[in-house]
Amino acid sequence: MKVAGEDARGFLNGLATNDIAKAMPGTACFAALLTPQGKIVVDFFVTEAAPEDGGGFFIDVPRALAQTLADKLNFYKLRAKVTIENLSEVLGVMAVWDGDAVTSEYGLSFADPRLPALGSRVIVTPQEAPEAAANLGATFVDAEHYDAHRIALGVPRGGSDFVYGDTFPHEADMDQLGGVDFHKGCYVGQEVVSRVEHRHTARSRVVPVAFENAPWGGLAVLAGEKTVGTMGSSISGRGLALLRLDRVADAMAAGTPLLSGNVEIKLAKPSWATFDWPGDTKAAS
Repeated sequence: MKVAGEDARGFLNGLATNDIAKAMPGTACFAALLTPQGKIVVDFFVTEAAPEDGGGFFIDVPRALAQTLADKLNFYKLRAKVTIENLSEVLGVMAVWDGDAVTSEYGLSFADPRLPALGSRVIVTPQEAPEAAANLGATFVDAEHYDAHRIALGVPRGGSDFVYGDTFPHEADMDQLGGVDFHKGCYVGQEVVSRVEHRHTARSRVVPVAFENAPWGGLAVLAGEKTVGTMGSSISGRGLALLRLDRVADAMAAGTPLLSGNVEIKLAKPSWATFDWPGDTKAAS
């Protein structure tokens, strides 16, 4: 998707959870558009094209939600001097990891702003993708390889690990992965997000889990007879689950295992997590 025009940066900044000033040629920001109730409509990356490449802001958004985002942006457009184009039929996105190369010859390339280990992303036409990969010295692999990499890092994906329209940014770990700027001006849903941040009331989060036999995504996670969350995506003994962390902490303290479809799952704390983790003890002063 492309948003251009003299008001484009300010227009996007007034809607997104992050500061769009961070979006420059070669650099992207991770953000979301929220409902007035503070729930994620769609999450995305925003980067700026250089003037010699036509300028404007390109939005890397899940293809299935590209038109939803375009419709929402047009709804909020009012008199803003911007043009909004859904380019999902002509552009795709290639993820590149296990290397630090970026391509300047093909498409728009930027480092994934969530975690360095996620590598880079390239907005490119499908026809140019093989040449772009060759330019990077990269090898094409199936999408499941990227999913395995993402899951191993504990990074949620909308539609697989949380439900769009029914999940707050904190629940999707956007506050942990650089997707929310708590110092910028107002945006849709900001009051709710700020309240959760300052009151530390994010009780549910998507967290990494480990297991021996893969449970099915979408199954409830139980502690005894209590539902404590829902299983998300999984592969090769690792997965993600949206869990009520306070209930999980109670279960761990009582020695009650967490089960999903009769498969025991155990939490696996990611290196980037700064929130209170079930089972961790706080140092007393």
